[in-house]
Amino acid sequence: MSLSTYECRLVPGLLQSEAYARAVFDNSIPLLTDEQTEAQVAARMERQAMVRERPTVPFGFIVEESVFRRGLGGAQVQANMLDHVLELTAPRNVTLQVVPLKLEFHGCLDGPMRILETPEGRRVGYSEGQQNGRLISDAKEMSLLCRRYDTLRSQALNPKESRDLLERLRGEL
Repeated sequence: MSLSTYECRLVPGLLQSEAYARAVFDNSIPLLTDEQTEAQVAARMERQAMVRERPTVPFGFIVEESVFRRGLGGAQVQANMLDHVLELTAPRNVTLQVVPLKLEFHGCLDGPMRILETPEGRRVGYSEGQQNGRLISDAKEMSLLCRRYDTLRSQALNPKESRDLLERLRGEL
C-alpha cells in the first residue's frame, strides 16, 4: 500500500497545519459557516493522523515551490505550516519533493493528482479541478498518470534539497 500525491495549489491536506487548514477553509467561496469550517478542519486533522499511525506505509508528496511561498493565512500561519510540514515529512516513510519555480520541463501540467496503490498492488488515481474530482481506475489511464508522476518526481528537487529549501523559506519569515 502507498499514496503518492502531486499538488500545485495548496499544501496537501495530509500535511496541513491546523491554522493553514483553517485559512484554506476561510477562503472558500461560497463562505462556510463557523460550524462547517470547524467540522472540515477537524476532519482534516483526523485524516492526517494516518501519516503518523502508519509508519510502514510509503507516503510521497510532490508540491510546487509556489505553494510554500504563497503566504496563505499570513506570515505566522506560513511559518507554522512550514514547521509542521518539516515535522511530518521527517519519518523515513514520508517523502517530500518540491518542484522548483524555475523548471524548463514539467511532467504534470494537467493539475493535482493522487495515486493509491492497494495492498493487492492495484493502483487507482484521483484527479481534481474546479468543483469536481475524478476517480480513475482504468489501467491505461493509470499507466499515463504514473508516467506523469514519475517524470515530475525526476524533475523535482530531491528530498534533502526539498527540506533544505523549506528550512530556508522558514528562515525568511
